[in-house]
Amino acid sequence: MELFDHFAGREAEVSAPLAERMRPRRLAEFIGQRRAVGEGSLLRLAIERDRIFSMILWGPPGCGKTTLARLIAAETRAHFIHFSAVLSGVKDIRAVIEEAREERRIRRRRTVLFVDEIHRFNKSQQDAFLPHVESGLITLIGATTENPSFEVIAPLLSRCRVVTLERLGEGDLAAIAAQALADEERGLGKLRLQLAPEARQVLVRAADGDARVLLNTLEIAAAMVPPAAGPEPAVIPREVLERALEKKVLLYDRQGEEHYNLISALHKSLRGSDPDAALYWLARMLAAGEDPLYIARRLVRFASEDVGNADPQALALALAAMEAFRFLGPPEGELALAQAAVYLAAAPKSNRVYLAWGLAREAAENSGSLPVPLHLRNAPTGLMRELGYGRGYRYAHDSPEGYLPQEHLPEELQGRVFYRPSPHGMEREIAARLQRWRRLGAPTASPPAGDGRVDPQGKP
Repeated sequence: MELFDHFAGREAEVSAPLAERMRPRRLAEFIGQRRAVGEGSLLRLAIERDRIFSMILWGPPGCGKTTLARLIAAETRAHFIHFSAVLSGVKDIRAVIEEAREERRIRRRRTVLFVDEIHRFNKSQQDAFLPHVESGLITLIGATTENPSFEVIAPLLSRCRVVTLERLGEGDLAAIAAQALADEERGLGKLRLQLAPEARQVLVRAADGDARVLLNTLEIAAAMVPPAAGPEPAVIPREVLERALEKKVLLYDRQGEEHYNLISALHKSLRGSDPDAALYWLARMLAAGEDPLYIARRLVRFASEDVGNADPQALALALAAMEAFRFLGPPEGELALAQAAVYLAAAPKSNRVYLAWGLAREAAENSGSLPVPLHLRNAPTGLMRELGYGRGYRYAHDSPEGYLPQEHLPEELQGRVFYRPSPHGMEREIAARLQRWRRLGAPTASPPAGDGRVDPQGKP
């Protein structure tokens, strides 16, 4: 029976995907992540001295989180349990804890519990680990692609060290590919293959930092190439590699941190008046499957928040782009979004309406229900007229300038200035117009536009 199990295990190992077969068996074979596990790093020293601490491995897909956890188990004397948050619940956690107790009681070994995709556990499931991490019964290693500060409960996060792993660089990926082509025991070495330089470049770039994508694609490409006929190795050309790739899936999570990272990059590129970067981030989001109407709504928001009255046409164009996309759909409608993005990036910028609105809302919330001045009230009845409603109101159209000075704020707020136009774009003209009207006899409490700086309290 043991002999049968041996051969069954061997067969499973041989039939496993290349990415699984090529997992490093020793820390010395691990490629990449020099900052996290390089010579002299905290984690490297902890592994070498067998003093592993609880940690959260945070990094993008295919950067080595699971491999690193397995290496920690192999290089230390701890009992290792691999636990999937996707397939397990609280009942399974209890069974694992009991197994850890048995290991400590019978074999005097501590247990390293590796929880893959720990962000999939809800609060109560994560809570179940707390007392056992606290007591030292288990050393927890969680792996996640999501920001731990959002996805891991604070009490558990405070008991773990976050180890940040980065996407693998092109040099690391090229080294992993070369290792797989050369390894005759677990890799493709017996096939005697080599990548054409152009094919290597395509493979490394398409993998986008993901070793699993790299090795899976390489395995597919290797199966598409006839075996070497002579002493020279067979070459995997670029054309074969591109057929093996099909369409590359970009790293993106519409509900996770990368979603916010990319929309933030787009927004800041627009604000920074960089149309090229704006087009790039827009293309990234669309290629990754973001809802185009979500992007369109963000463009409309940007038009009011960051362009404002410096170019009032920006809001109309952003709204038109959104309607154009609704009418055309993808891919033709995407051009309207690109047009709006370029226009917004190149437009003059002003957030003065955004700031003024914040100050006005703050004043409205803090001042209570101040009465409307009598001269601004309508007087549809005789009683209202007797009470002074509308008395003293000055009709602006009676003036050749279309402006007559009078106070429009409640008495307690008179003199407050919320909107101060910037010197950019159309707001330069708005500022000049307001100054001209004030020279005609505006209330003395209303100051000129000045240099456009806003006092935190909205006072002149």
